[in-house]
Amino acid sequence: MRELDELFAALARSRFRSSFKLNAHDRAYLHAKGLSLIQDHARDFIAKRLAPAVIANDGKQTPYRGHPVFVAQHATACCCRGCLQKWHLIPAGRALSADEQAYVVRVLVHWLENVD
Repeated sequence: MRELDELFAALARSRFRSSFKLNAHDRAYLHAKGLSLIQDHARDFIAKRLAPAVIANDGKQTPYRGHPVFVAQHATACCCRGCLQKWHLIPAGRALSADEQAYVVRVLVHWLENVD
């Protein structure tokens, strides 16, 4: 797992990762529901879609839109196990630990708190 300052500096240098922004609907949803509830959603999404050791549709399990967390997952390279391995140094092929899941949620929340 990487330090957040180092991670976000690297993400900012990626044209693809830095291109993600919340649309008006996602921004309104985030503000209406509040960051605490969105963080709960993130925990649930990560536990169900990213944490298992084997994911049948890995690399395609995270939609590009429809929820602020989905956008944050792509912006922070927390969208699939391959990206987690490449960007966050979390190996694929095994279930994510509770600490790793908490780290991913922390990364997502950090992005959501700081998105333009």
